[in-house]
Amino acid sequence: MNPDLISKLEQLIRRDPGQRGLLGQSTPGQSFGMGSLARAAAELAENAQRVVLVTGFYIPSGIVAASETDGPPGTVYLTKMLEQLGIKAQIVTDTHSESAVKSAARAVDLDPELVHIVPLKPEPEWHRHFYESGPGCGLTHLIAIERAGPGHTTETFQSQYPDLDINEFLSQVPPEKQGCCHNMRGLSIDEWNAPLHELFEQLPHFHPQALTMGIGDGGNEIGMGQLDWQQIQACLPLEGTSHIPCRVATDEIIVAGTSNWGALALTAAIAILKQRPDILAPWTAEHHLQLLERMVEKGPAVDGVTGRPEATVDGLPFLTYIQPWQMMRQLLEI
Repeated sequence: MNPDLISKLEQLIRRDPGQRGLLGQSTPGQSFGMGSLARAAAELAENAQRVVLVTGFYIPSGIVAASETDGPPGTVYLTKMLEQLGIKAQIVTDTHSESAVKSAARAVDLDPELVHIVPLKPEPEWHRHFYESGPGCGLTHLIAIERAGPGHTTETFQSQYPDLDINEFLSQVPPEKQGCCHNMRGLSIDEWNAPLHELFEQLPHFHPQALTMGIGDGGNEIGMGQLDWQQIQACLPLEGTSHIPCRVATDEIIVAGTSNWGALALTAAIAILKQRPDILAPWTAEHHLQLLERMVEKGPAVDGVTGRPEATVDGLPFLTYIQPWQMMRQLLEI
């Protein structure tokens, strides 16, 4: 397999047909994490021993209150790939996303017990137990896939951007909108969102050599803190949502049209580097559709844009959504 194929994979996922995320509003000069796919894939292929993947984005205001269809599918495919390569992997989500994530896991024959559930209001020092005796014990890599993270506070903004005018930030992000996790409409979802971002913030205290990765599409996900706040907020499709950008940075950030695409491209890139494209063969377009249908029925799960309980992702018809994966399979000659 030619490693140059990975750059072609990255090109496939850097599109936004629905014009609803960062890539749909960005200008040609904004790279937004270009090159991270190759670096992340190489790191996992060469050094991963124990991986924890964090996902689950709850939509409280849809036709059915449920976790969305973007995130868990890409997470379970990547987890299954790692498992088949002999790499220990476990998924972490919270109470509200438990059933949707576990239904996706079952669709790829993953043991649902691999899905670790964190309550919405965990005990103090919960991350210490997580890292010292729980799923994070001995981990080498921590990955977030379509998981909301908190925006900046005045203090974190000044710390991360000491050269920027704090008055510009305050004029767009008043104190009451600071430090919360938000959906793409700019509404706080803290009430339905366990503080899983603390795993990333606390990781250096327990496993300083471990590396982190984020996969997202809208700017409000864990990992986006690696990017420039001014660029992100300028590309948000809705006015008055400058409080959305997540402050939590990761070592690598993969930006895609949907987060599932980013996770699938990472899965395919690892397959290239490990010379194991055969692992991807059973995951046809039909398999993806069945997985989404199972999530919707058993989760339940909803489309994160439309709020409808249907087997679509981010408002895209399934045939549009599945095109990048079909093209990835063609590149890998599956």
